[in-house]
Amino acid sequence: MSKLRTLWAGAAVAALCVTAASAADIAIIGGKSDDAFFAKIAKGIADATLVVEAHGGTVNYLQLQTYDNIGGDAANLVRTAISQDVDIIAVPNWVPDTQDEAIKAAMDAGIPVILYNAGGGDKAAELGAINYIGNEEYPAGLAGGRYFAKNGAKHVICVNTVPGAGNLEDRCRGIADGMAESGFKSEQLPLPASAFGDPTAVAEAVKATLLGDDTIDGVFAISSADADSVFIAMQQAGKSETVLLGSFDMNVAGLERIRDGAQLFAIDQQPWLQGFLAVTLADGYVNYGLAMATAPLLTGPGIVDSSNIDATLVGGEQGYR
Repeated sequence: MSKLRTLWAGAAVAALCVTAASAADIAIIGGKSDDAFFAKIAKGIADATLVVEAHGGTVNYLQLQTYDNIGGDAANLVRTAISQDVDIIAVPNWVPDTQDEAIKAAMDAGIPVILYNAGGGDKAAELGAINYIGNEEYPAGLAGGRYFAKNGAKHVICVNTVPGAGNLEDRCRGIADGMAESGFKSEQLPLPASAFGDPTAVAEAVKATLLGDDTIDGVFAISSADADSVFIAMQQAGKSETVLLGSFDMNVAGLERIRDGAQLFAIDQQPWLQGFLAVTLADGYVNYGLAMATAPLLTGPGIVDSSNIDATLVGGEQGYR
């Protein structure tokens, strides 16, 4: 039996065991409130909360305060949700070695779990989670590496501002493998976790790296905010005309750079959709025993470049892309 069918079969059996309730108490765990990417997920959560409240339920959004100990803090938020006796938990599995124990503890306590944003379908199947909603990180990075190589880059650095986070490590690994397929190379530029959200620290580190190695002709940022910082670094180093920029995720500034030819591409994983689906599927599962027959439920990756920038800009300006 395929992993997809195994996961679906498990979810279907579990659905039969769910006692129909008049309302769902949902806990969903997410990133920092000032993280531009998670702001889009939060918008999806807020929109989906209207559905839950219409059914008489509640949504408790538990957010990380820092990214200094992302796995441990996320695990503690899962434990907080368990102590609140919620009906279901949706959580990104950023650092499986740290978070798996807490996720298993939730399921042992009779609380079903949905993985979203980070973890992947294989991890959801391994843990017995209902489903995984989001992007498969390594294939997305692989697509980015191939796109860089197709457009002439031969030496790319992947700027990782949260080293150790499994999803980000997979992105950079995918970039490297995608480049290697064409005989080119990529390596990580790992920065301290404290650099996340500090545009000056990111820009200075990238600037120094670019000035120290003239063979670098591409930079990949793991977030839209980091892409803004990387672009400043490229300008300050006098490399904005000779170094290609790609990013995971996007904001309006990044989309405008793509439109204007200052950024090559962005990889989209549709964060609004991740937040919206995680909450609405949790609500349907608890209240009505609903489960998706498709597993994992992928929201990406998609390449945004000059060919599809206009439609994407409309969504970006409204906070959905």
